[in-house]
Amino acid sequence: MESRIPVETELIERIGWLIRLRWLAVLGTGAAIFLMWLWYPDELPFLPLIGVTAIIALYNTQFFFYARALRLGYSGTLRLRHAIQFAYVQIVLDLLALTALIYFSGGVENPIAVFYVFHTIIASILLSRRVSFLMGTLGVLLFAAVAVLEYTGILPHHHLPIMGAFEPYQELPYVLTTVGVLAITVWLVAYMTSSISVRLRARDRELVESSRDILAKSQELEAANRRLRRVDAERTRFMTLVTHELRAPISTIHTCAEVALAENTSPEAVRDILRRIKRRTGELVELIGDLLRLTRAREEASREEEIGLTQPAEVLESVVELMQTEAHSKDLFLSMDIDPSLVPVRANPERLKLVWTNLLSNAIKYTEPGGIVSVALKQANDHLVATVRDTGIGIPPEDQERIFEEFYRASNARMSCPVGTGVGLAIVQRIIENYGGEIWVESELGLGSKFTFVLPTALT
Repeated sequence: MESRIPVETELIERIGWLIRLRWLAVLGTGAAIFLMWLWYPDELPFLPLIGVTAIIALYNTQFFFYARALRLGYSGTLRLRHAIQFAYVQIVLDLLALTALIYFSGGVENPIAVFYVFHTIIASILLSRRVSFLMGTLGVLLFAAVAVLEYTGILPHHHLPIMGAFEPYQELPYVLTTVGVLAITVWLVAYMTSSISVRLRARDRELVESSRDILAKSQELEAANRRLRRVDAERTRFMTLVTHELRAPISTIHTCAEVALAENTSPEAVRDILRRIKRRTGELVELIGDLLRLTRAREEASREEEIGLTQPAEVLESVVELMQTEAHSKDLFLSMDIDPSLVPVRANPERLKLVWTNLLSNAIKYTEPGGIVSVALKQANDHLVATVRDTGIGIPPEDQERIFEEFYRASNARMSCPVGTGVGLAIVQRIIENYGGEIWVESELGLGSKFTFVLPTALT
């Protein structure tokens, strides 16, 4: 739903109101002609009067269908322009039809000349002040033309029977006074009604702006509420994961400690128990480290961190040097390919180091001995393109869309390495996107994975 009512929609609604009023005018005019025919059957030209009334009914039918098409058709500036032109045509045709009715039913003698004022009011409501004055002036000129042409004898006069023997159209003072009073009345009405319409439109605009501001604030509150719900859900999931991941190793350590303290436990069994305790405590250290990194990543994402010009090649070389030992222990070949023409990026080197560490650590962890892990840095126009490729276990297709979610691990990753929180890739994505970059994965189950991320360089 739109936050405000478009101007063209409001104008079309008012035009529909004018069309409905015109149907009432047709019925009223028809009834008046019928009564005059009953009372004075030979005094007025009833066929022209009926013809003018029929013409009004005919063009109002056309207006009805056009207004419906305009309401259902295009929108915007073009629609507004057509609606304004439509209002012009209606008012001008009504003024001409009213003048014809007045001429065939007494001319300057006919009191329905007051309806020129009615059309001036309509113009003030639908259109601008200048147009309302123009339409009112047009009505006065049409009425004055009939009065002058009848007075001079150029047009034949159709006497209004209710006036009796008196024919004021031949009295110049009466003609001038009637036209003058009509002109003054029309212009005063145009001024007053247009002034009121201008104030009302200004008030409408204020109300629309207030409504739009309220809607915007409501949307902001709703967005904040959604964020709070999401944070609460993440916190609940975080606590559930921590509880689940910590409970198993702590229970194992507790059980092993009880067995080791038993009096009948042999020294060899104690050493085996201590090895199990050491392995479990190592898992706990790794788990706590992941949780601390995730918490730190969230905190740093919520505050402004120190970002400067960073040489990506230097950061990558330092990480690869640290990872070589781990790769060698698994009998993996770790290669590095760096474009010599690299441009610096705007980043925190420690955060960028965390990206490389997570990606390379995962590649090494999930690649079988004898496999290959390769990392590359290339310059592509105004972006840095980095890839980490491995020949490991790969990622199932159904898991690839979710591996960047916090606490999510692919099904085969959980089987290959039960210990892990699934926060590493979430941290990586958070850092990359915070620097205006993007990361994605291409993988085939059993054949390895390729992670690619791009970062804007300092020249962009």
